[in-house]
Amino acid sequence: MNKVDMIPGVSFLDNGIANLTLWAPAAETAEVVLSNNERLPLKRLEKGYWVLQTDKIKPDDTYQYLLNGNKTLPDPASRSQPNGVHGPSQAIDLKEFEWKTPELEVPASTDYIIYELHTSTFTAEGTFEGIATKLQYLKELGVTAIEIMPVAQFPGNRNWGYDGVFPYAVQNSYGGPAGLMKLVDACHRQGLAVILDVVYNHVGPEGNYFNEFGPYFTDKYRTPWGNAINFDDAGSDEVRNYFVQNVLMWFRDFKVDALRLDAVHAIKDFSPKHILQEMREAVDELMLATGRNHYLIIEFDLNDTRFIDPLSKGGYGMDAQWIDEFHHALRVTAGGERNGYYSDFEGIQHLAKSYQDAYVYDGVYSPERQKTFGTKTANPGGQFVVFSQNHDHVGNRMLGERSSVLFTLPMQKLMAAAVMVSPYLPMLFMGEEYSEPNPFLYFVSHTDEALIAAVRKGRKDEFKAFHAQGDAPDPQDAKTFEQSKLSWPSKDNGQQKNMLQYYTQLIYLRKTLPALRNLNRNNLAVTYNKEHQTLQLHRWEGENQVYCFMNFSNAERSYELPLPNLKVALASSGDNKPGTLLQPQSIIIYTNQDV
Repeated sequence: MNKVDMIPGVSFLDNGIANLTLWAPAAETAEVVLSNNERLPLKRLEKGYWVLQTDKIKPDDTYQYLLNGNKTLPDPASRSQPNGVHGPSQAIDLKEFEWKTPELEVPASTDYIIYELHTSTFTAEGTFEGIATKLQYLKELGVTAIEIMPVAQFPGNRNWGYDGVFPYAVQNSYGGPAGLMKLVDACHRQGLAVILDVVYNHVGPEGNYFNEFGPYFTDKYRTPWGNAINFDDAGSDEVRNYFVQNVLMWFRDFKVDALRLDAVHAIKDFSPKHILQEMREAVDELMLATGRNHYLIIEFDLNDTRFIDPLSKGGYGMDAQWIDEFHHALRVTAGGERNGYYSDFEGIQHLAKSYQDAYVYDGVYSPERQKTFGTKTANPGGQFVVFSQNHDHVGNRMLGERSSVLFTLPMQKLMAAAVMVSPYLPMLFMGEEYSEPNPFLYFVSHTDEALIAAVRKGRKDEFKAFHAQGDAPDPQDAKTFEQSKLSWPSKDNGQQKNMLQYYTQLIYLRKTLPALRNLNRNNLAVTYNKEHQTLQLHRWEGENQVYCFMNFSNAERSYELPLPNLKVALASSGDNKPGTLLQPQSIIIYTNQDV
């Protein structure tokens, strides 16, 4: 039995026959129950697999599994849950989709300017079709890749996506699998790459039927969300195959360009070959077969280069990682609070270090962690994703305030530019480009009353120190969700319109100047003045020289031009005349070439 043949769920052969593969090692019998209540037995193979080939299941038919003659259950590898997480599964022939866009060249990962978005709050429609209506706008803004927060089927219609319980199924309220394929097709038509956020460190609570089928979880380890997924305990071979095949499905069948793997530091795996390495090897084989590039980007906070080093150097081969440390240093430098995970960051000196060294904590003592933490990295700049805000750092605040509420417009512009001039991959969070005023709150739509009560209590407890400011918004209340939708008309208002024009110019500059476009970490020098809260960043590529002068203080600061005949490429304060005084909370960018 070859692992490649063991693709979980229902797929269709070229002759239209349905091929069913189920892993249920403890079951004595396994049957599929059709929509007309007819039962068909599956044949048991080694390692707990059950299989069936039949012409009685057609695309779009619904079905359930029956183990040991007991209760019916949805397929853990369902491709579609049209009636939600507790309903029957739907057979989908993913090969039937008619791709209209030819195989166009989409940007390589090193050219990504990423736009993170949440499907149901990005537009009024809250669907993949809604996203498609904004693609021309995103193209004109200058972004080159959209990153879609998780779409795996979750309970109800309102969720960030991290409570998904069917990793292979696309959320029905978003548009299902066909809707996602249409969106990917439309993105590629615009030359935009598609990054999909996936969750392999836990499975959500409601609608989680995995324990009915096999040892998908292990009590060897705990995560913040309960027992860890079983990547190295008894039965883990088939669990690993389940998730590896899921990675391949998104790339092969949905033509997604990259995956962003959520919080991989919460994946517990002490196997000789880490599950991420196994995924990397499988994706490499797929790329050889298809000729298309696919990237694996991780959310990761351990500052351990093993995860992003290539396989040839003993690493796990991930293409890039998010760097929260750049974000934390930038926020503190901008005057943000220094509590919680921000308490380890000292502001401008740590921002300078992150520009220079990527990791702030690279083998030095961390007071917050109370230990020496991290390793030094010489990895290329294209392996790091940086941002001034994202869904986590906005939505995990009690009131979900964006930078537009927490910082002045001049500081927002400075923070935006600080990201864009870095030698790393920049990312925006939806609405950031026009200083979106609405919050992004935490919201759910569970149906289990006990779970709803637990979520409410957990949210209140998390922010009990802030109760003087009122209670955290109720995650279950539809109003909490509605408040989190983007207010698109606001982008045409004075301040928002000004910010949008600024961001468009900033991204254009990033793509036009070789010194900013190329991610050579060696061609960089940074100096700072802690007392004056100023930072000077010098980047170069070939003949092109770029100097960025940043002032995070509330006073004018003097500076000196290092070369004659430099031209102002951008001044966030609006003063485009070369000078020697830097306005408060501003950046001015000089270059030696016309832009």
